[in-house]
Amino acid sequence: MLKKKYIEVIYLIFIGCATSLSLPPYNYLIINFFTFSALFIFLFKKSNNTHNKKISFFYGWLFGFGYFFSSLYWISISLTFDQNFKFLIPLIIFLIPAFLAIFYGTVAMCFVIFRPKKIVSSFFTFSLIFGIFEFIRGSILTGFPWNLIAYSFSKHLEILSITSIIGTYGFNLFCISLFVSPAVFILRESKKDILICLLFLVMPLFFFIHGASHKDKFYSSDKVIYDYKVRAIGSSISLDRFYLNVDPVTVIKDLIETSKPNKKEKTIFIWPEGILPDISQKELVEYNWLFNDKFSENHLLVVGINSEKNEKEAIKYYNSLSIYDHNLNLLHFYNKINLVPFGEFLPFENILKTFGLKSITNNYKSFSNGNERQIIEIKKDNFLLKVLPLICYEIIYSGRIFNNSDFDLIINISEDGWFGSSVGPKQHFTHSIFRAVESGKYLIRSANNGITALINPLGIIEQKLEFGKSGYVDFKENRIIQPTLFSKYGNKIFIILILLYIFLIFSFNRIDYE
Repeated sequence: MLKKKYIEVIYLIFIGCATSLSLPPYNYLIINFFTFSALFIFLFKKSNNTHNKKISFFYGWLFGFGYFFSSLYWISISLTFDQNFKFLIPLIIFLIPAFLAIFYGTVAMCFVIFRPKKIVSSFFTFSLIFGIFEFIRGSILTGFPWNLIAYSFSKHLEILSITSIIGTYGFNLFCISLFVSPAVFILRESKKDILICLLFLVMPLFFFIHGASHKDKFYSSDKVIYDYKVRAIGSSISLDRFYLNVDPVTVIKDLIETSKPNKKEKTIFIWPEGILPDISQKELVEYNWLFNDKFSENHLLVVGINSEKNEKEAIKYYNSLSIYDHNLNLLHFYNKINLVPFGEFLPFENILKTFGLKSITNNYKSFSNGNERQIIEIKKDNFLLKVLPLICYEIIYSGRIFNNSDFDLIINISEDGWFGSSVGPKQHFTHSIFRAVESGKYLIRSANNGITALINPLGIIEQKLEFGKSGYVDFKENRIIQPTLFSKYGNKIFIILILLYIFLIFSFNRIDYE
């Protein structure tokens, strides 16, 4: 028979792996009630043993490793396109989950060491610590808030509508409490414990009621119909263009054909991120001849394209979203701020490059960060639109993408081909739903080898191209609604929830000892 410690290792990794099935595209949300409760009960009982307190970090780490190993394996696919990186695949498959699991290990360690003796206070303490470290995971260094357990509610739009008030991190804190609440019932010591359990199990109903009311207000609000359309292009152009000598003319012709331009229809076309890797922002005008027969003064073009700038005798490269008129004159641009570590830039580059490491994209050169995300006002001829630009990876950050709500539309461009046909692009798309609800704005997404869609402020997907399909979606109608509470205050609301949980911990602790 296996020794008890080996059984515990297998058990914790298993429930971590099982938890990942609650995330998109599987969405088996009910699993979380079993796995999170199982983790809490395990740690709660182990915390009474002095020896087990010393290895509590390892317990949480095992759960986290299982969770991230099973939900982030697809990151390694990005290394299969270049022979120079294939040797890193086994390392990446294990290293990334092992690193991210440190946050869950720290959660377990802090809980086991500092937990109150009583079950309800322990319940709030566990939820609070877990919620805080998920926020830290999304913030420290560049931050990687991928696969927060809140995303398991991506199919339950009425319930996740509460993110328009408390944001994703606030909702994530609630989700942890919700999924752990059955453990409170199992470990109950009094009727008070049962009431707390029932309170959290009933709270989704109140969120649902809020969502239904929010939906009614949205559809009864004033509608704005533009005299032009915003058309996001979805394409399935191979990543070979990054590594082989692919003629840009072929790619441009393909995109123009997919765009279906009509010279008489006023249209803003959106092309995906990095779709023309061998052409810089200033060089696109050289291909004007391809556009002359198809585009007119009624057209503008938004395209993901690289740019460069000479600074202090060095060239800096940027992953940019650029806006052109029909003659390909550059009108506006935005340089990506939140870059993908190792993909778009090499952290600690001066050190790591000595070991032969380099970024995957941009011909192995690191991109530089843009300075500031600003709302772009497209104001030309008959076009008048304020847009918030987000390039690919930037869509994952809750509370960091905008400083005010004075814009009409979120534009998100992306290249998801790096992760093949795995669950990665589906998970990536889910973040778009949450950002639309948080901001209370329409979001239009243009993706190559991914999901192109139009999402309304309720999180409803109004138009969608399935994964890997070519075509387009159009935005032409908007609704005038009040700015969301979260769009006004951002993650300050999460801090208020933290203070509320601290108050509850001390309050129930005091009650327990009276």
